[in-house]
Amino acid sequence: MFLVLLAIDVGNTNIVLGVFDGAELVQSWRLQTVRERTSDELGLLVDGLFAHSRIERVQIRGVIIGSVVPPLTGTIRDMAQRYFGVSALIVEPGVNTNMPILYENPAEVGADRIVNGIAAYERFGRSASRPMVVVDFGTATTLDAITAKGEYLAVRSARACRFRRTRSFSARRGCRASTCGSRLA
Repeated sequence: MFLVLLAIDVGNTNIVLGVFDGAELVQSWRLQTVRERTSDELGLLVDGLFAHSRIERVQIRGVIIGSVVPPLTGTIRDMAQRYFGVSALIVEPGVNTNMPILYENPAEVGADRIVNGIAAYERFGRSASRPMVVVDFGTATTLDAITAKGEYLAVRSARACRFRRTRSFSARRGCRASTCGSRLA
């Protein structure tokens, strides 16, 4: 590994960290989201994960953070500065991601959803110029539409849906996915 990126996804349930060497995911970890953790507590946890995986902190040349937990965004930014010696790039409204957000109020689109859209388009859509719907089964099940031109078009959240296990997985009544119509093409 030479120039390495630490990507941090701060979600409502988990904080997921990934170490990338170029486009290759070298290692990833999942921590429980605890809003009250300090930058030092997080730094020590991450330091232990790095040591266990035999990854040196000095190999990290950049940190990018996508967070939907505002109380932890600054904490993790501070942790990145103190433990890795780098200023983190925080994905938030106003940061140029090269993906136009064609939603009524772009500031309402969470960083996690923007990053999911970019990743899906780069991996599956750009080379084939194909539209897509990105589904994330996280704390809330979300659907995001990306046009064939790589524009973030629409969002849908199924926060009220609860899933139960029977012989197969089935959604309770009232949980419906929506379509985005022909605007995807």
